[in-house]
Amino acid sequence: MTDATRKARWIEQLKSAGIEEAAIDLRHILLAAADEAQIDDMVSRRANREPLSHILGDKPFWTLDLKVTRDVLTPRADTETLVETVLKQVTDRSRALYIADFGTGSGAILLALLSELPDAAGLGVDISESALEIARENAVRNALQDRATFRTGNWAETIPDNSLDIAVSNPPYIASAVIDTLEPEVRDHEPRLALDGGDDGLGVYHILIPELFRVLKPGGLMAVEIGYDQAAPVRALAEAAGFDDVGLTQDLGGQPRVISGRKP
Repeated sequence: MTDATRKARWIEQLKSAGIEEAAIDLRHILLAAADEAQIDDMVSRRANREPLSHILGDKPFWTLDLKVTRDVLTPRADTETLVETVLKQVTDRSRALYIADFGTGSGAILLALLSELPDAAGLGVDISESALEIARENAVRNALQDRATFRTGNWAETIPDNSLDIAVSNPPYIASAVIDTLEPEVRDHEPRLALDGGDDGLGVYHILIPELFRVLKPGGLMAVEIGYDQAAPVRALAEAAGFDDVGLTQDLGGQPRVISGRKP
């Protein structure tokens, strides 16, 4: 069997499983696999709708290479909008800022910000210790371990008042009933804890946004990722909590993606 025939067979196997970007996925598999047997195994796993990031074990995000397992949400390009939103509002990147990322998962957001802010340090908080193990590995992988700390916690409960310059989060925001309708890669393989936002998807924001106001210093910046239909209610929560300059940033697809604001 020729190489072209093998590739055609693998692509057809992926397409038959409903994978639209079969050729792209196969290209990543071919780069990662050591031999044909490993390619067959990886293609079969992908055809069973296991996320490519879990099969390969990593995922690019921002300028970083992140380890990914089923213990963490796979970082998505849409979330880079949150990083961009924060960086655009940091007028002096040489300041010794202190950042916290709540529900940090793989550490993607915190580590991306630290990579662009060389004098900043930060804390990643997550309720999942297995997720924090991945985040710590990612800090080492990207040579940011000296400026990034990770600890178990329930959102901002243990953070002192007026102690942060920047507070960010990509919290669970999918309505509980919607999760079972999602693509198998998400529904069957992503941690539900990182997806489930309660009955209306807004449960965490009601807890988190007032807490972000509390823990930020005066003048401090908050930014949170939102679902496509959540801009109005999350904006209202931010304004009710006391934030000024509450703004909305759209992602590259034109969807509402980030609500940000400043503590007066």
